[in-house]
Amino acid sequence: MRYVDLIAEHPWTWALFVLYLAATAWLAVLGRRRAKVDSRSFAIAQVHPLVAGMSLAAALASTSTFVINPGFVYVHGLSALLHLGVAAVLGMGAGLSLVCGPFRRQGASSGAVTIPQWIGQRFGSKGLRTFFAAINLLSLCFVILIVGALSIVMQTTLGLGNAESLVIVIGFVFGYVLLGGAYASAYANTLHAAIKAIVAVMIIVSGLHHFSGGAGPVLDQLRAVDPNLAAPINPASTMFGSFFSVYVAGFVIGFALMCQPHIMTMALYVKDDRGVRRLLTVAIALSVVFAGVLLAGLYARLDGLPPSAMIDPVTHAFRQDRVMATYLASTFSPPALALVTIAVMAAGMSALSAILMTLSSITGQDLWVGVLRGGRGGDAAARRASRVILIAMGLLVFVVALDPPTLLGVFGQLGAYGVVSAAAAPMVIGALSPALGRRGATVAAVAGPVVHFGLYFVGPRLEGLASAARALGLDIANPGVTATAGILTSTLVALGSVALARASRGAMAGSVASPIA
Repeated sequence: MRYVDLIAEHPWTWALFVLYLAATAWLAVLGRRRAKVDSRSFAIAQVHPLVAGMSLAAALASTSTFVINPGFVYVHGLSALLHLGVAAVLGMGAGLSLVCGPFRRQGASSGAVTIPQWIGQRFGSKGLRTFFAAINLLSLCFVILIVGALSIVMQTTLGLGNAESLVIVIGFVFGYVLLGGAYASAYANTLHAAIKAIVAVMIIVSGLHHFSGGAGPVLDQLRAVDPNLAAPINPASTMFGSFFSVYVAGFVIGFALMCQPHIMTMALYVKDDRGVRRLLTVAIALSVVFAGVLLAGLYARLDGLPPSAMIDPVTHAFRQDRVMATYLASTFSPPALALVTIAVMAAGMSALSAILMTLSSITGQDLWVGVLRGGRGGDAAARRASRVILIAMGLLVFVVALDPPTLLGVFGQLGAYGVVSAAAAPMVIGALSPALGRRGATVAAVAGPVVHFGLYFVGPRLEGLASAARALGLDIANPGVTATAGILTSTLVALGSVALARASRGAMAGSVASPIA
């Protein structure tokens, strides 16, 4: 009876939600049929570049973009928008353009289907493969972020409770990935990208009337609320209070996030470099559109929505994670709100399915078969293990998300940034330069996360280090800043190793040539 009442209260949202679930399930069935024809791997699909590009764009624009990050813009203002929507997007485009081609060529020639497998083959190291497989488990933090954010949206728009929302999200997304593997994820994410593109334009347009007089009146209105909200660098912010934090960290993190397994693996979905170029054109263009959704954080301020409208009903505390849901509910008519809500859910589910697809494949292929079984069983054993691991992950995520961390955005960022702080330098420099060897890649891979987690967790407790960080303009309360420090440290280590290798080869060549001279 309760569910009948909920459907009566939110008829448009429930109708479109059920239609969306049915369409996604149908695509999952198609994916399963395609996977049976191409059963080489649970992790890789061979699809048209348009499908691959839309699937990649859908994975890039996750719940962070559509739900979490507008809250940062609401709280911190223009500086957060420039960090998340400009610097990070530029870094993302640069990272994809630079690395996808070489990564696909090396992956195709080696037959690698996961990032750890690619790294292990590139550097001839089983230990590195195992290390990267293990550290990618940190992606579960981002999975919890997405599931928790989706639960918030469903509670706000469908009237469900947290536990009910979690059951639907985890059961549905984990289920269709379990059913059809990479093909189901790719096909479903193509639908998700199309829905999100339509709704991103709707959200961008919803507040454009504020700019009818130009940017000046908008900035004046923000200054009337708080002068720091209109500043390109927010001096009062603990996260976006310096040039380094807003622009350098934004670009570096945007670049490095392309090294996440569920992102870079999609370069293997196409057959050649021409396919990569077409994939990137579609993915980058859509990502620019999706980034415009962050304007909702400013729109909420300009519309005068107070922080008291984003109160958690349980803790009665302000939750910036609720800014987007509150803005949508106050802006759109019931039919339009229903469509926007479905797009927000699609944003989370697309990224979630892509992460789950690669994470379960990595755990099954690289940890279960590669380490625990010593390579015995091959792809068949890896596929079986991936499915069992996927179910276990679903149970774990459900338990944690029942009582989620207060700041889901920061929690998810810590895990995702920990992965890329280890992977960025070995992957990028390893793809571009054959001179990076196993030892250099290993030291670089360890240095990145040590610096990232050390600065974030230990730095604030050491007054000398915290003071030095403030003097250098490093907002170490921002995981993006600590991860950037880790990535830059890792990059310097890798580049130093390349320079030493080249110098050593030059010295050897000189010693061989000297007797002839």
